Formats: sequence, structure tokens, C-alpha cells
Amino acid sequence: MRTRGTLRLATRGSTLARRQATLVQEALEERRYEVELVTVETTGDQIRDELIHQLGKTGAFVRELDERVLDGDLDAAIHSMKDMPTEQPADLVTAAVPERGRPGDVLVTPDGATLEDLPSGAIVGTSSLRRRAQLLSERPDLEVEPLRGNVDTRLEKLLAPALQAEHQERSEADKERKGNTGNEDFEPEYDRTVDEWFDDLSELEKGALGREVETEYDAIVLAGAGLERSGLAHYVDYQELSTSTFVPAPGQGALAVTAPDGETAREIQTHIDHPRSRVETTVERTILSELGGGCIAPVGIYAIVQGEYVHTNVSVFDRDGEESVTASRDLPVETHADAARSFARDLADRGAADLIEQARKEAGDDGTASEEDKPAGK
Repeated sequence: MRTRGTLRLATRGSTLARRQATLVQEALEERRYEVELVTVETTGDQIRDELIHQLGKTGAFVRELDERVLDGDLDAAIHSMKDMPTEQPADLVTAAVPERGRPGDVLVTPDGATLEDLPSGAIVGTSSLRRRAQLLSERPDLEVEPLRGNVDTRLEKLLAPALQAEHQERSEADKERKGNTGNEDFEPEYDRTVDEWFDDLSELEKGALGREVETEYDAIVLAGAGLERSGLAHYVDYQELSTSTFVPAPGQGALAVTAPDGETAREIQTHIDHPRSRVETTVERTILSELGGGCIAPVGIYAIVQGEYVHTNVSVFDRDGEESVTASRDLPVETHADAARSFARDLADRGAADLIEQARKEAGDDGTASEEDKPAGK
């Protein structure tokens, strides 16, 4: 049991970030730690109307949290690993990688349609360059449009058109019902009034009714872990997308706890680090670092420990999903970091470096980049 005071952990303030931080808090409290979550607003949180890849700086959702830790105000910070730049401040370490959540993406539709079911010209929402390229690679006939906001905001934008149309129809039916009061031959279109229908809606659906519709999406793509951790998965219909075709972003579904190198970091690692998740995400982030893709190029990297090897899939696309370099390799667990660097160099030689450089020129990038599509709820 700790003899020092409460462990104070930095977290972003979004609903999802707080939910994810609570997972870490509960894991530590089970080990008899006293834990306080401290909300820190980040640069990324302050920019709500730009696409993530236009933020222009790496770590827009990370930096301020780590600075509070380095300043000594807080003991550690909790991040979505997908948000973290591959280069960390020298005085900080990744103290723990808790057990990873669902790594892949999901396609959410209002009616349960799958990617294969979507008609030609269907509009799919995502602000991730990777997801956009992967969607267009599989379905070049789709229209992929930007989508930002919290998970609930994104879902509301998807559900809003159909719900608002139904609300209008039911309101008109109510007027007709009232106009036929006393008419025994009148048969109402709906069994329930619009108010009764509204009362049975979920909070998510009620939010969608009041949302202004700018783009009518036929589907949206989200991180599966974000949808699940938001508590909204059971309110919508979704399809899990294959991690072989829709290779996830490096670190997707994983959390990371950063802390100054020292006793606190070692204690946190001892109690909540998940070795398998750490190995897998180390492989993914090592390859990303070697390739230098950041979010300026559509890069998917997914590693999974299988016995003595780490099976690793990598896909690097151009921004329109027309060109790609894809490969899989089994890396020895014992030398996973070195093997990942070697794999990345081979990928670069096979053309991945050219695609990333092409994407950098198209973006007018100055060598810095922000994270991919931030996890839902942010």
C-alpha cells in the first residue's frame, strides 16, 4: 500500500477521455491506491471546427497533460495512445499500457446496412485520412465527407435526418388525428402520438432531433473502442470492419499512462501494465516512427502477439486510396522493437516512403503533424 498521498492523474475533459481515465483509476484503486482525476484542457479540445490533420502540431491532445506532469503539478497523465506523438519528452516514460480494448474500426449506419450494402454514391463520414483512403480503396464509388465531434455528436449527425423526417411525419399525423376527433371512420397512421413516440427515444436520439443537419451521412466510421467505451454501442447498428483490410491506426484501442521516470512510474507499471498490449503497441509505434507518417499519410499498423511472434500488418496509402504498399510479417517477440525497425525500413524501400513524402507535399506539411482521427468522444 502507498505511504504517500493521493495519486493525481491528468485527463482530458471529454466524456470518452473521462471514461477511459476511470478505467485506469479503478485499476489502481483495486491495488489500494487513492486516485484523483484532474481535467486538463488541451489545444485540440479548443479547436472544434477544423479537421484533425489541419491542426498542424503533433500531440495537440497530449502536450498540455504531459506539461502539467513535468511541472510537478500532477503525478501522471492518461492518454489515448493513438493521440500520442512517437517522440516523447526525455524526462517522461510510458509507465503503463493497460490491457488494450477493441483495436479495429466500425461502420455505423442508421439501418444496419453493411459496407457492401451501401449504394454507389453513398456518403460516409470520417475525418481520418487513413479511414478515407481505406474506404475509397475498397469502394471508390463512395463519397467520403469530413466528420468531427464527440462520439455522441457524430452519431447524432448520422441519425438526425431520418429521425427528424419521422418526427415531421408524426407531427403531421397528430394534426390530422386531432382534426378527425369524433370521426369513427378515421384510422390514424400511427398508434402513438408524437409525444409518446418522443418519450420512448434514447437520449442519443433526442439529441439527434435537435441537431442542425449540414450533411446527410449514409454511414460513419468510428474506432470500435471509442464507441464501446462511450456506452453508446447498444443504441446503434454497426459492422466491425476487418483489421486485415481496414488496418487500424497504431495504438488504436490502447491507453497509455505517462509519468516521470522514477518510483511512481515503476509502481504504476507493476500494477496495471499489460505486457502483451505493450509489446503490440511498441511494434506499431516503432514502425510509425521509422516511417515518419504521423497523420499526414494514411498509415495503418496492427500487431498482435501470437505465441513467440508478433503478427504485424501494415498498409500505407496515398490520400485517395488508389496506390498502396501493404505487407505482413511475423516478428520475434524477443527482439520485437529491432525487428519492427527492420520491417519499417523494408516497407520504406518498397515505396512506403514515397507515398508518405507524396502525402507530405500534398498537405504542404512542414515536417510536423498531428494525430490521426482522435478517438470518439473527443
